[in-house]
Amino acid sequence: MSRSIVSTTQAPAAIGPYSQAVRAGDTVYFSGQIPLDPATGNLVEGDIKAQARRVFDNLAAVAQAAGGSLAQFVRVGIYVTDLANFAEVNAVMAEYFQQPYPARSTIEVSALPKGAQVEVDAIMVLG
Repeated sequence: MSRSIVSTTQAPAAIGPYSQAVRAGDTVYFSGQIPLDPATGNLVEGDIKAQARRVFDNLAAVAQAAGGSLAQFVRVGIYVTDLANFAEVNAVMAEYFQQPYPARSTIEVSALPKGAQVEVDAIMVLG
């Protein structure tokens, strides 16, 4: 099976020894995206909704670089530092996805890189 790295300047560069995404056959595995502005590399300002929008915008950019879109996501993993923000993140996700929705998990974590409030990883199937 072929494996290729997916990369775009329209999403933040990796801040460690990993790729934005890896394509294996028709499946694309996305690394977690936090709400970094791809132009500055800084965490976006604003509330959890602003951070979640930046995360989904970043994922959409990587999906496009892989030849797909958010509509082809089959699984999304959401990590938040406070489950009290669940409804707000849910509302933002509904702005980006339509039925049939991808499978999803939402997990509260103690901390995220750079002080982010939300991180999202995903799996996309092309074709």
